[in-house]
Amino acid sequence: MHTKSLKEISSGLTAGTVIPYLGPKTLLLDPENCPVPATPEDLVKLLTSKVSVPHKIRNNLTAAAQFIENFKHRKSVVSLMSDAYASSVTPNILHRYLTGLSKKPLLIVDTWYDDAMSKALAGFNNWGQIQGVSQSEHFGQWVMYFDAKGNVTDAAVADVWDIILYKPLGSIAPANNFIVSDSDFVEVLTEIDIQSPIPDRVQELRVGSSFLFLGCRFNNQLTRTYARQVMKRSSDKHWAVIEGPLTRMEQKFIEEQNITRIDMPLAQFVDWLQTGKINLELAA
Repeated sequence: MHTKSLKEISSGLTAGTVIPYLGPKTLLLDPENCPVPATPEDLVKLLTSKVSVPHKIRNNLTAAAQFIENFKHRKSVVSLMSDAYASSVTPNILHRYLTGLSKKPLLIVDTWYDDAMSKALAGFNNWGQIQGVSQSEHFGQWVMYFDAKGNVTDAAVADVWDIILYKPLGSIAPANNFIVSDSDFVEVLTEIDIQSPIPDRVQELRVGSSFLFLGCRFNNQLTRTYARQVMKRSSDKHWAVIEGPLTRMEQKFIEEQNITRIDMPLAQFVDWLQTGKINLELAA
């Protein structure tokens, strides 16, 4: 990792030209205060502890959710997911840092089901949330819009929000929307190349911006596809904080998307964001 990258990220966040893109592992910055599943592995383990599914799909979140949907009804999936994320999550150091920036990000992408980022934004008035929704529950509708109080609103209102929290996979709050099963993703992926599931306002705000991926891995096709499509027509410079070895497909993806990989623990990176100080060996 280079000191130059750190400086570019810091200045971009300060200027509002960097869009934070949060993955599930951001919750592991404060595991003791995270009462909900913080990884796909944890989530599928919880779901399959409640409903028996075939052994061969017990570790596959989307397939397990689809099995439950097929044999127990969609309402069962929503109920299980609602129970899994019923406990509110206290915003951690990263959520607080993002909301404490002097120039708030116009757009924050959060790709997990918890409510921590929305809770961190609760002290602001002019913000709103755009959530992906399941076609099985909202046929013909890709997203729903919610104002700062959690009331349903429309796309026109989003044009004047100071901050948009985009939750492409849905969220527990305020309306228990979840894109989680195979059929959910098939519906989205069928249209995502032509950008139909991506809200117009998100498409506008990403133009010319860089993305900073935090708590994300790109080791499966779904996460790569979502990131690629959300990034489309943005800047040609991005960063991802990923510690340790990459898979072959992750390496290929970050090279294709011109993502500079920062190999360090997320907690250490966030500490640097706050203090501006970091181990010189890691910054070399």
